[in-house]
Amino acid sequence: MRTTLIVLTMLKNITLSAETDEIELARKKAKSEGTTLNETFRRWLRDYGRAQFDKTAFQSAVKDMRKATAGKITRRFTREEMNERR
Repeated sequence: MRTTLIVLTMLKNITLSAETDEIELARKKAKSEGTTLNETFRRWLRDYGRAQFDKTAFQSAVKDMRKATAGKITRRFTREEMNERR
């Protein structure tokens, strides 16, 4: 039995403006990395869009950790105890 998987991706074109020499430098760099400027931009766009979500999730986790405790502290450690090497 043979299974065929077809994946359809909807792409939308956008127009960007940049200096001609900057575009050519970027194309050369992408080519030297074995990719295209278009693919590099798509990767950047994906990462850029997710960055705020990741930052928000991180900030939320830190906020939750501030509320956490290790239980009731019965005594304070001295400076020497906290810096003791074992």
